[in-house]
Amino acid sequence: MYQVARKLFFTDCRCADNASKAYEELFAKLDTNKDGKVDVSELKAGLDAMGIKAEKGAAQKIISSGDRNKDEGLDFSEFSKYLKEHEKKLQLTFKSLDKNKDGRIDITEIRQSLADLGLEISKEHAEKILQSIDVDGTMTVDWNEWREHFLFNPATNLQEIVRYWKHSTVLDIGDSLTIPDEFTEEEKTTGLWWKQLSAGAVAGAVSRTGTAPLDRMKVFMQVHASTTNQISLVSGFKQMLKEGGVASLWRGNGINVMKIAPETAIKFMAYEQYKKLLSSEPGKVKSHERFMAGSLAGATAQTAIYPMEVMKTRMTLRKTGQYSGMFDCAKKVLKNEGVKAFYKGYIPNILGIIPYAGIDLAVYESLKNFWLSHYAKDTANPGVLVLLGCGTISSTCGQLASYPLALIRTRMQAQASVEGSEQLPMNLMVKKIMKKEGFFGLYRGILPNFMKVIPAVSISYVVYEYMRSGLGIQK
Repeated sequence: MYQVARKLFFTDCRCADNASKAYEELFAKLDTNKDGKVDVSELKAGLDAMGIKAEKGAAQKIISSGDRNKDEGLDFSEFSKYLKEHEKKLQLTFKSLDKNKDGRIDITEIRQSLADLGLEISKEHAEKILQSIDVDGTMTVDWNEWREHFLFNPATNLQEIVRYWKHSTVLDIGDSLTIPDEFTEEEKTTGLWWKQLSAGAVAGAVSRTGTAPLDRMKVFMQVHASTTNQISLVSGFKQMLKEGGVASLWRGNGINVMKIAPETAIKFMAYEQYKKLLSSEPGKVKSHERFMAGSLAGATAQTAIYPMEVMKTRMTLRKTGQYSGMFDCAKKVLKNEGVKAFYKGYIPNILGIIPYAGIDLAVYESLKNFWLSHYAKDTANPGVLVLLGCGTISSTCGQLASYPLALIRTRMQAQASVEGSEQLPMNLMVKKIMKKEGFFGLYRGILPNFMKVIPAVSISYVVYEYMRSGLGIQK
């Protein structure tokens, strides 16, 4: 039956009538119980009979993608529409990979395409990918081989590697210092990029709200804890609950969620512009250029929304009745301290971007390469646990490196709102902390900060997947 399918689908020339006839014949073969629709079990059995090695869950993905009337099966109209639309997407992807437009994809083009998306792979890994698609042993892939491999395999190998191994900003841990996400030209032209960003923003909002009590505890300990005023997690939460009740644990969360959308949008737009400015060759961005562009984009976004960062700290630390809301907070800060107050702690915040983003990216790349070298056998799909593990470890390492700067930033933001606090610049504040509290004084509040990483990553990932489904982004 596989030879029949190849003859039907994978010839060089195929007019619309022939394609429609081929779809009809294939549909008739797959519809074994002749009820006028193909369900998951029939499609799975048909793919197995044709000798097509589909990924686990591929049949379910195909049915879910094409099932317009939600009857858990594809009628002929849905079946043919799915194949036509999927083939168009495959053709777009093939053309974008075929850099020299010779109608074939080779190892160099695969490596270049992945490098353009921020994924550096070795020649051996590229050969592995190519061999899994190459039918005739030429170590190149033409359109027919590409279509044959992917038509009934909706998300595997090349696309899968790019999707799973892009270091995605979906994993929101409450800090916004990561390098922005990459999007393919296809994602930009089809409008998928804004859906991805929207899904990520909603995931970040839910994640931050879910972990807000731990975030407030972190800020509380950063500002108020010292050698003479020891604050533990239990005593800190008791103080908060006594002063403002359960609702006080979410103070500052509103503005923390509000700043996600403008920051994400500014960072994305700035990143695209910086890549164009910094790239030595048009259309090609090297790893160090991408890192520089990402860091500058982060700095640009932080500069634009920094007053919201200061307000978030003030709202988080406020006492009951101190401010009626964020606008009242902004008005009082402006009246009592002037415009400069909205940029207190700006320098340590900007300085923190480089160690955070650099270490985060370096650790992620190392973990990714280790997994690919030691555990990738039949597929480059690492699975959810590996993806979350790599993201969590790399983010934690990035936080560990930049945490002293984050603590200095928070104390400078909060200075005027803390009674009896000196208004110190960054260098004097570091000296004061080191003298009175020692090196570990720069890591006050790190425990609740680390405690929120795993739940934050888990929540944001789950919500992101639900949002992808709701917005119609194909998995």
